[in-house]
Amino acid sequence: MSLTPRLRGCSRFVPSVFGVCRLQREGRLVLRRGPALPVTAGRCFSSEHEGHRKNKVVFLNFTNPVHWLRTRVYYFLIRSYFDHEFNVEEFIQGAKQAFSQVSRLLSLCQFEALQGLVANDLVGKLEEKCNLLPSSYKKALSADPDDIMYTKPEDVGIYYDDNGRRFVSILMSFWYLTSAQLPEDAIIARLFPVAVGDEAKKLLHAKYEFQREFTKGVPPDWTITRIEHSKFLD
Repeated sequence: MSLTPRLRGCSRFVPSVFGVCRLQREGRLVLRRGPALPVTAGRCFSSEHEGHRKNKVVFLNFTNPVHWLRTRVYYFLIRSYFDHEFNVEEFIQGAKQAFSQVSRLLSLCQFEALQGLVANDLVGKLEEKCNLLPSSYKKALSADPDDIMYTKPEDVGIYYDDNGRRFVSILMSFWYLTSAQLPEDAIIARLFPVAVGDEAKKLLHAKYEFQREFTKGVPPDWTITRIEHSKFLD
């Protein structure tokens, strides 16, 4: 699979200052630095006026200690042999922003805009699948940054191909909220309104795999090579 420049600079983000500004330039996702974005386990979505106490949704996650240790070993190997400046927290923040951007483009069926962000062979497959989805499913693909409740690295891989090229892949999981109408088997959990007039939210899960080639002379870009959304876009 060809790995032309894709997601620029995911492993070069400054800790905790990953900005919310996103621009499209020459088919790439340009990420600006900005005010710190706190990483929390949940978010407030009450419609109460400011100054009142807001209700908070808390997402609890229990990590397998063997999996946790395994991923830390891979992070150490990446820093030692591939990228001395690699920082997993910076990468997670960059992946979260990329997920929000790409999921919005998928929801709008703007497949040409995915060029330079998603692997070329994957774009065609996504277009075929998305064109078959009803409008409510397409709406559910989009994840606003404020609706992303939790982000977690699922798996990390390091491998070489037959030509000696070196690759790193990181599979990310995202849990996010949507108000789209979906069948029950696609919903992880249903969050009921916290105030009169609020709209019930559903919790969905998506997986995006980010891959980067670390062969000498290759641009330091990440590309999305796998996209899955809660049973309706596998």
